[in-house]
Amino acid sequence: QVQLVESGGGSVQAGGSLRLSCAASGSTFNIRTMGWYRQVPGKQREWVALISSGGGTNAADSVKGRFTISRDNAKNTVYLQMNSLKPEDTAVYYCNVYPALREYWGRGTQVTVSS
Repeated sequence: QVQLVESGGGSVQAGGSLRLSCAASGSTFNIRTMGWYRQVPGKQREWVALISSGGGTNAADSVKGRFTISRDNAKNTVYLQMNSLKPEDTAVYYCNVYPALREYWGRGTQVTVSS
């Protein structure tokens, strides 16, 4: 069982940066591939980035070159560094295992980017 708590969201102007954190509980965190996802009201949740247990990463085309996912297994934490933010990045951001499991969705953290 894994419990996930996201933090670090906020309001920034376009071009700004934010760093999201996802604190995980559970003994299996270190062997899990983890992902960040986001959702805009009225739209489906979409995958943003993933990181394997060994540190391999991948990201959606819409955020490649701007967002960086990382993890600290000693702290059971996954991060999402978001640079060059755009208004279209506005969403609630969630972390989950990858592929996502319904029972692991947390409350997310709101990111708002103004133009």
